[in-house]
Amino acid sequence: MMRRTKQFRGISKRLAANYLENLGGERADPEGDRIEGDGWRADLSAETVEVAGSMKLTEVTVVFEGEEPVLEELIEDFTRKAMRAGG
Repeated sequence: MMRRTKQFRGISKRLAANYLENLGGERADPEGDRIEGDGWRADLSAETVEVAGSMKLTEVTVVFEGEEPVLEELIEDFTRKAMRAGG
């Protein structure tokens, strides 16, 4: 079992949960804090972080856990989606 934690800025926790659902996951709780798929799961959290001066952004932390080959592909696909979110 592999575990990897990644942070993403500029997306919401809701959008991150939607991306994970589009990648084959299902919400394991009503809040969308945990998404589970075949051979993987992801726990989501979000906080506001300061980036420069008074400018703040939402930073979503995703803790991915699962089988290594499945997880590697999932993280790559999710990262690609998250990077495109801003435009």
